[in-house]
Amino acid sequence: MTTFVNPPRGTPLAVPTIADAEELACDVLVIGGGTAGTMAALTAAEHGANVLLLEKAHVRHSGALAMGMDGVNNAVIPGRAEPDDYVAEITRANDGIVDQSTVRQTATRGFGMVQRLESYGVKFEKDEHGDYSVRQVHRSGSYVLPMPEGKDVKKVLYRQLRRREMRERIRIENRVMPVRVLTAGGRAVGAAGFNTRTGQFVQVRAGAVILATGACGRLGLPASGYLYGTYENPTNAGDGYAMAYHAGAELTGIECFQINPLIKDYNGPACAYVANPFGGYQVNRHGERFVDSDYWSGQMMAEFAAEVASDRGPVYLKLSHLPEESVSALETILHSTERPTRGTFHSGRGHDYRSHDIEMHISEIGLCGGHSASGVRVDDHARTTVPRLYAAGDLACVPHNYMIGAFVFGDLAGADASQYPAYEGELPGDQLREAHELIYRPLRNPDGPPQPQVEYKLRRFVNDYVAPPKSGARLSLALEAFERMRADIAEMGARTAHELMRCAEVTFIRDCAEMAARSSLARTESRWGLYHDRLDHPRRDDASWFHHLDLHKSPSGAMEFTARPVAPYLVPVDGFDPVGGPSRALGEVHAEDVATAGSRDVAPVAALAGAAEPKRTPAPQLSATAPSGEQSSARLLELVALAEEEPELEALQPYLTDPAAAVRREAVAVLTETLPPGTGTALASALRDTAAEVRAAAAASLRELVETLPAEPDLRDGLAAALAEPDPVVRSGALDVLRALRLGDAALFAGSLADSDIAVRIEAVRALVSVDAAGELARAAVGDPSREVRVAIAKGLATVSAERPADRAPADADPHADPHADPDTEPDSAPDADAVEAALAGLLDDPDALVRAAAYGALGTTGCPAPLTSRAVAALSEPAWQVRAGAAAALSVADPDVAVPALAKALADSNADVRKAAVLALTRHRATEEARAALATATTDSDADVRAYAGRAL
Repeated sequence: MTTFVNPPRGTPLAVPTIADAEELACDVLVIGGGTAGTMAALTAAEHGANVLLLEKAHVRHSGALAMGMDGVNNAVIPGRAEPDDYVAEITRANDGIVDQSTVRQTATRGFGMVQRLESYGVKFEKDEHGDYSVRQVHRSGSYVLPMPEGKDVKKVLYRQLRRREMRERIRIENRVMPVRVLTAGGRAVGAAGFNTRTGQFVQVRAGAVILATGACGRLGLPASGYLYGTYENPTNAGDGYAMAYHAGAELTGIECFQINPLIKDYNGPACAYVANPFGGYQVNRHGERFVDSDYWSGQMMAEFAAEVASDRGPVYLKLSHLPEESVSALETILHSTERPTRGTFHSGRGHDYRSHDIEMHISEIGLCGGHSASGVRVDDHARTTVPRLYAAGDLACVPHNYMIGAFVFGDLAGADASQYPAYEGELPGDQLREAHELIYRPLRNPDGPPQPQVEYKLRRFVNDYVAPPKSGARLSLALEAFERMRADIAEMGARTAHELMRCAEVTFIRDCAEMAARSSLARTESRWGLYHDRLDHPRRDDASWFHHLDLHKSPSGAMEFTARPVAPYLVPVDGFDPVGGPSRALGEVHAEDVATAGSRDVAPVAALAGAAEPKRTPAPQLSATAPSGEQSSARLLELVALAEEEPELEALQPYLTDPAAAVRREAVAVLTETLPPGTGTALASALRDTAAEVRAAAAASLRELVETLPAEPDLRDGLAAALAEPDPVVRSGALDVLRALRLGDAALFAGSLADSDIAVRIEAVRALVSVDAAGELARAAVGDPSREVRVAIAKGLATVSAERPADRAPADADPHADPHADPDTEPDSAPDADAVEAALAGLLDDPDALVRAAAYGALGTTGCPAPLTSRAVAALSEPAWQVRAGAAAALSVADPDVAVPALAKALADSNADVRKAAVLALTRHRATEEARAALATATTDSDADVRAYAGRAL
C-alpha cells in the first residue's frame, strides 16, 4: 500500500479524496483478525480462495483471544458429553429462544475443532494417558476443558497464518479499519475504511465479506469510569454490529445483554470456571453457596445481583480454604494465562488468595452473542440475511458460543464464502461517499470536543437509562439522549489517524446503544433473568414473546422490528414447545412520552415517601536479559528480520550457539514461532544451555509445541539426557514432554521418584500413571516426604486402577510408543489391584489430612472393600472436613447396607462440601429406598449445590 506520514504534532491530517483511495481486491474479505477471523481466513485459503484479512490493530495481538485463554467452556468430547445434551443445556440457559441448528453446529463440530487446534500446537489439558481432562463445572454436563498454557493461543494461530502456503493465499493488512460494508444488487461486494496510522482511504472489492469484529464491549461504562477498563476487550466497540446493520442485515436478541460477574474494581473475570475444579466456588459473606441456576445465564446473574444487594453481600470467590498446592496452581493460571495484571492488582491491595477471598461484583452491560445472545442473525453456515455477507464469533447470534464456537463459525464462514470470486462491477459511489464522510468529518473540526469526552457522555447515558433493571420510561429517555448525541458526535474533533479511529468507534457505540434501547423497549416482558429485566413488565410472556426479536434498517433509514417465532427444536427440551409459524412485523418502536412526570393537567396528590437512595455507582512487568554490547544487539535485530523469512534450522544454528544468552533465548523464540524440521531436537539441546533463561525458554517451548512435535528417537534421547541436568525446570519439563509424547517407560520415569525437587517428583508420578506403572507408584506411596507428592500418588493410584477407555490403543499400537523400550520390561497393562489397595490403605494412616482425604477419594474409584468401608465410616467423624468428604466418596462404592445409613447421617454435617459429597455418594446408591429417602431430605438444604444435586438425583 502507498505510505503516508502523519503531519507534525498539532497540525491536523489532510483529508484525502476518494479518488486517492487505495483499492484492494480479493475473493474473500475477512474483517477482524481475532478468533473467528483468523480461522475464517485459514479455511477460505485452504479452499482455494484469495483472502484479504483486515485488522485495525495487528493480527498477532488482536482480538479477545490475544489476552490469553484459560480453558474451553463448551468442549463436547466424545465419551464425556453428548451434542444433544449440550444443545438442550444452551436452550434452557437461553429461556428457549434459540435456533438449535446453529448451536448444534458448535456441539457437533467442536471436537473436530479442538483436534484441529491441537494439530496447530494449541495445548489442551490431558490426563496421564493422553485423554482430555474435561471437567464438570456446572451441575450437569462435563464441557470445560482447561488450557493451562492458553496464553499462547493467538501466537500459534498467527504462526499458521504465516505458513508459506497460507501466505500465498492470505494477504494481511494491519492497521486498516473498515467502517462500512459495501453492497450492490442486494449483496455484499466489499468494504470501505482507512489506514489507522496514515489516514489513507481504502476501498475493497470482494466476492464475499466475513464480519468477525467481536463483541460490543464498550457499550456500558465501567464502575471505575475508565473508558477502556471494560470486561470485554475494549477495542471491540461494536464495529461489526453497526456495519451489519447499515448493510441491511438483520440483528437479533439485542435486548439480551451480556452482564458478567467480575473481580470488584479490577473488571476482569473472577474465573470460577478455572477455580471450580480446584475446589473454589462463589459464596456470600457468610460463606454460603447461593446460586440455584445451573448454567451461566441471565438467571444466574439475577441471583448474583440479588445476593450482592442483600444483607448477605458482598459476594466472593472463595479460595482461602484450599491447600497450598491448589492455590499455587491457580496463581500460575490466573496471573499469567488469564490476566497478567491480576497478580499485580491483588498485590497492590495486600491481598493473597491464602488469606483473602476475592470480592466480586457485576460488569457493565455489553452486546455479545458468544456469552449471551445478542448479535447478527446467522444460519448454520454463518450466513447473514444479506447474501454473501457472513458473521462469526462474538458478533454472531449463536448463544453461549464461546471460543470454540467462534472457531467453528469462522470455519463455516470461510468454507462457504470461498465459492465466490472477486466482485468486478463498479463499487457504489454513494456508499463510498457516506463512509468517507463518517471517517474524515472530525478533521474538518479539529478543535471540536475530543472523543474521550463525547464517548464518556454517551456511555454514561447507557448506564443511566439502558442498564437493567429496565423500564419503558428510562429506555425512552435513552432514545432522546442518543438522538441528541448525533450532534455531539458530528462536532467531535480529531487531528491524527488514530483519533479518527476512536471517533469512528464512537459512532458504532451510538448505533449499538440505540439498538439496545429500542430492542429492550420492544420486548414487553422480562426474560433471561438480569439480561432483560423489565420492571414495568416483570413476568415472562411465552404466549406473546416466545419469539426472536429481529431488527433491521428500513429503506427509509428507520430501525424496524420483527417478531420471529422460534423454529421447532432438533432436540426436545422439557418446558418448551416451539411450533414455528409466520413472523409478525412490529415496524418502528416509538418512545413513550416522558416529557412530563404524569399528566400536565393533574396536580400531584402527594410527595413520594421513602424513596430509595440513589446507587453509587499498569502494564505487566516483563523481565529480559539486556543484550551484551552492540554486537549482540545487532544479532538480535538480525534474528527479528530472519523470523519473517521462515528460516530453516540450519540458518538458526549460529544464533542458538551465540555467545550472548539474550541472542540464544531469542533464537529459541524464533525457532518456536517458525517451527522448521528438527525443532524438537534443537530445543532439547537448548535444555542443556549454560544460561537459566535459555533453558527455561526451551522447556516452555517444548511444552507449548508438544502436540506438533514428532516423537523421534533423537528427541527422546535429548529429553532423557536432560533428566540428569541440575536445573529442576529442565528435569520437570523433560518428564512432561516424554510423558506427553509416549517416549518413556516405567524404568526411565521411576528414577525421578527420588529427585530432590518436589515438582519433578510430581511429574514423575504423572509419567508413571501414563504407563500404568502401579507397582512403582505403590512402592513410593508412603515414603515421600512431601505431602504434595503423596497426594499426587494417591490420585494416581486411582487412575491406574480405573478401567481404560475402550478407544485407548495399547502401547504397541501407539505411534508415539517408546522405540527404545524392551517389551519384557514394560509394566503389566492390568494394574496390581492388591498392591494398589495396600498402598491406599497405608495412605489412610498418613499424618496429613489432605493425603488421607485423597486416599479415601481414590477408594471411590478403585473400590472400597469391607475392611476399608468400616474405616471410611469412622472417617466421617474426623476433624478435617476434607477427610470427611473423601470418606463419603469412598462410601459411594461400598456395600449400601453399611454405606447408606452412614451417608444419611453425613447429610447433617456442618460443612457444605461434606454434605455435597454425601449427596453425590448417595446418588450412586439411589436404587435403594433408604438412599432416596435421605436424598429427599437434602432437597431443602441451605446450600445451593447440595439442593441441586439432590434434586437431580431424584
